[in-house]
Amino acid sequence: MDQLILASAAFVGTHFLLSHPLRAPLVGAIGGMGFLGLYSLVAFATLGWMISAYLALPPQPPMWGISDALWALASAAMLVASVLFVGSLIGNPALPDPTAAARPEKQPRGVFAVTRHPMMWSFALWSLAHIAVYPTPANLVLTGAILVLALVGAALQDAKKRRLEPGFWPQWQRETAFVPFANLLSGRTRWSAAMPGIGVLVGGVLLWLAASWAHLPFAGIAAGIWRWL
Repeated sequence: MDQLILASAAFVGTHFLLSHPLRAPLVGAIGGMGFLGLYSLVAFATLGWMISAYLALPPQPPMWGISDALWALASAAMLVASVLFVGSLIGNPALPDPTAAARPEKQPRGVFAVTRHPMMWSFALWSLAHIAVYPTPANLVLTGAILVLALVGAALQDAKKRRLEPGFWPQWQRETAFVPFANLLSGRTRWSAAMPGIGVLVGGVLLWLAASWAHLPFAGIAAGIWRWL
């Protein structure tokens, strides 16, 4: 467990350091492509260390019972996460964009009307769902690291984007919600604006079906609708 905790801290900590305080000096020293290579190398190395430490641990008993109702809730959360992830790949202003300075004003629609950080929240929902149905100490450390990386990373991304895109991001931040569905439930955003396109919806469902199906051959656990089929 000590190795897993250390590896998880390294995975999260190096992401934050390289994405924020060390990014500019490293890009200045080794260039954009060099930085991307270093970032990828560190990310894969620390992720590999975390997974290796996790797999080396003996089986652990769950800390609470897992009912069919909990499985159903986790499966529904993963469906939402899948749609958010697929939607985040299309027109996401949080992703790097060399034309960001000329970005036009636009109204949030689709998954961006749900949250301005759909990709980060897809990872957070993945973490929460896996904590719920596989509550071992080791899994809490591993998935908790992803949860911290996703949500703290989203907050740090807001701060960075406000500096880099002062003409766009503050307005985008006012019109969107950090917490999913917050603006929809408060009435600030119409529910019709949050309807995903058919491509995003189909892609999200297919991703959900494929990923949940893969749990049985790869992890030995039936997940999603496959648990009841």
